[in-house]
Amino acid sequence: MSYDFDLFVIGAGSGGIATARRAAQYGAKVGIVESDRLGGTCVNRGCVPKKLMVYASNFPEKFEESAGYGWEVEGSSFNWTKMINAVNNEVDRLNGIYQKMLDNSNVKVYRGYGTFIDSHTIEIGDQKVTADKILIAVGGKPVKPHQIPGVEHAITSREIFNVKEQPKRMLIIGGGYIGVEFAGILNGLGTEVTMVIRGDKILRGFDYDLRCEIQEGMERHGIRILTNKPHLSIAKKDSGLEITIQSDDRSEEVIVADAASLAATGREPDLKNLGLENTNVKVVNGAVAVDQYNKTTEDHIYAVGDCTDYINLTPVAINEGRAFADTHFGGKSRQMSYENIPTAIFSNPEAATVGLTEGEAKARYGAAIKVYRTKFRSMYYTLPNKQEKTLMKLIINTKDDKVLGAHMVGDNAAEIIQGVAIAVKMGATKADFDATVGIHPSSAEEFVTMR
Repeated sequence: MSYDFDLFVIGAGSGGIATARRAAQYGAKVGIVESDRLGGTCVNRGCVPKKLMVYASNFPEKFEESAGYGWEVEGSSFNWTKMINAVNNEVDRLNGIYQKMLDNSNVKVYRGYGTFIDSHTIEIGDQKVTADKILIAVGGKPVKPHQIPGVEHAITSREIFNVKEQPKRMLIIGGGYIGVEFAGILNGLGTEVTMVIRGDKILRGFDYDLRCEIQEGMERHGIRILTNKPHLSIAKKDSGLEITIQSDDRSEEVIVADAASLAATGREPDLKNLGLENTNVKVVNGAVAVDQYNKTTEDHIYAVGDCTDYINLTPVAINEGRAFADTHFGGKSRQMSYENIPTAIFSNPEAATVGLTEGEAKARYGAAIKVYRTKFRSMYYTLPNKQEKTLMKLIINTKDDKVLGAHMVGDNAAEIIQGVAIAVKMGATKADFDATVGIHPSSAEEFVTMR
């Protein structure tokens, strides 16, 4: 049967665009459809604008610390509108770059929702296209916890980039990495931030020492964290949003925030308008089910990225997509490896991690693991005389001396762990780390001097 395209991609986020361009480079005829802006969540409402806001939020501390080095910084002020406009202008620029990249790769771009009519046919408005293979790369979306009365008054990470005026008081619901990052951003920019979490620690799923260190650091920087608060409700008042917070013992506290309370309680695959019911693609727990080659339960339909709800990271979606394109259009059969994927939390303090947590390592290897830790004040903070600490941690399997995990909290953690991740991915041993000469003076050298 003849089709309009060899490959049609639904969703032009990072994973979808990477796949489309790679397949087109191999000579495939490729089309892609997007209902929103090119680049997906990461470029438009995630990694990129968020990191730019992280940079902006770090300046007040830098101004303060510079005094210890002899600088005098007086009369500094912050303009929220100018920052938001600058961030959104950069997002606009990146959108233009993505369009050029797709054009230069001869990928045909459609605007609108791509909906399955049958397993080989996609409807986009009043058009229909057919494809031999179809890739679903529609990403995810933030969700509001519907069990919270009045949660419709709260914004999510999607809307925060379009808030016109800086919130003076912000309540953040949830202690995942998105909530933690925005708590640090807003606090650094001068907003009074309160975070409410259901448990006693933020960042469930990360290494316990890392969680404790970040939480202590956030509180030290002035963020109020209310723990073990499973019940709350939101009411809109003339003074702003009135949030009633209740503990299990039924004690209550009422907090008033501006009309921009942030619900950061997770994300879910965005499968609306997709028409999967017109295919044999199986959805499990709200996500597109795929095998190790990202194939769905329909032989010629594949899915990558957050819509599979596996490891929701932009580089993972990109790698999944490129592996798919290499396999099906490049004659290079391969599959994505999910072991030792590094990740960062752009909190204040910053953190990054690769490999197993201490808890995961103990569950898998028991008494065979050995943990190395170091905690210190980096040289940068000596002249400003600030008590900012850096935590580094290595988890070792004593049976073969391999490094199972590396974790860090402190300045430039993401940059440092990215390099460490190469060693962990290659199967480096503690002896390999010990034999490596450190760069002195640096914080990173501590990873090769822990004994």
